[in-house]
Amino acid sequence: MKFPLLFACTITGVFARSPFAGLNIAGFDFGSDIQGAQNISNSFGPVAALGNGRSDGIAQMQHFVQNDGLNTFRLPVTWQFLINSRSLNGSSTTVTGRASNGTLDQTNTAQYNQLVRACLDTGSSCIIDIHNYARFEGQVIGQGGPTNAQFGMLWSQIASMYRNETKVIFGIMNEPHDLPNLLTWADTVQVAVTAIRRAGATTQTILLPGTEFTHASSFVDNGSAGNLSRITNPDGSITNLVFEVHQYLDADGSGTALECVTDHVQDGFMPLAQFLVKSGRKALLGEIGGGNTTSCLTNLRSSLTFINENPDAFMGYTAWAAGGFSPLDYNLTMTPKGSPGNFTDQETVTQCVVGTRNAASNSTASGTTTSSNSRNSTSTASQGASPAGSSTAASSVPVAASTKLATGTTLETLTALVVLMFLVL
Repeated sequence: MKFPLLFACTITGVFARSPFAGLNIAGFDFGSDIQGAQNISNSFGPVAALGNGRSDGIAQMQHFVQNDGLNTFRLPVTWQFLINSRSLNGSSTTVTGRASNGTLDQTNTAQYNQLVRACLDTGSSCIIDIHNYARFEGQVIGQGGPTNAQFGMLWSQIASMYRNETKVIFGIMNEPHDLPNLLTWADTVQVAVTAIRRAGATTQTILLPGTEFTHASSFVDNGSAGNLSRITNPDGSITNLVFEVHQYLDADGSGTALECVTDHVQDGFMPLAQFLVKSGRKALLGEIGGGNTTSCLTNLRSSLTFINENPDAFMGYTAWAAGGFSPLDYNLTMTPKGSPGNFTDQETVTQCVVGTRNAASNSTASGTTTSSNSRNSTSTASQGASPAGSSTAASSVPVAASTKLATGTTLETLTALVVLMFLVL
């Protein structure tokens, strides 16, 4: 006697999301501009214990970790602040005042270290970002400004401080631009990488920035990807050498406007992802942001959805920006409203920075998928109040359609019907 038994099962694959996600906690970079100059007295590190009404960036990070599940923070600081000088001995900078031999200033470095240690105490990954635009007081590092040796000395000292901290990530330089020679810039970055590794930080991730403000949309075409691909660890490997890209979504890509006009998926993130997967490399999106408006919520959510859906190309993102920025009148603010213990997130954080990761988590459970830069902080205030009548969004914005790379390497949801026939005698 035969008993045909029919077994049907659904096999659902794992929907991945970026392993690193978080925000920039700005403040120690305040007073700087895109020429790599800084009025050090305007630096306003977001550490409440330092007094003078500073923002509590430490409490913000704790909130973002405990309440939002974020795990990565980028901590901008300038070269000038760390050495407490606008002049370097042996450099051709012309700023008057005390010249430094390049040694880290004990007081200023201790202040910055408070923010780094507090970040590490949350269990998060913490990016040390030198926010100088490949310059020191207007002159390009290794190309007429500070020498490669001076830059290497800076990074050797920083790496020595954190060589045993596995969750520290070294961000070589914020947004290089208008570089006379990109090949020479790659040589400068190589000097920094070698200095970091030889200082004992042998395994931590190092972020490699390209030119044109390291925009994702031009990273391959402008030669950044190719030139930076030559950089290696002292042993010749490329282990934990990751490209850093930025991208803003307003009309001129500057990251200053309240409104966004594109998600840069088709013309930026997708071509870059294809390059990364093909070459076996990864990138981190160090800056992206927009106003709390309908257009930016739509486009930013679409961008971060793509990043989360392609972890084989992008290891994660840190959005711009919280920390010392006003929660009310800075166009790209992601600083939470309220006070420690009673914070309320901005919509860009709730819907985009956090929401796209939650959507990925929900997909894991259900097996379905959801459909030139000038943000320098010249003061501790905002860079412009929101205009009256701006379209600030108060409700959820629909998610853009899912766009995964058709490379075969990104994990996708799989559904299969398995039919087994057994003949029982």
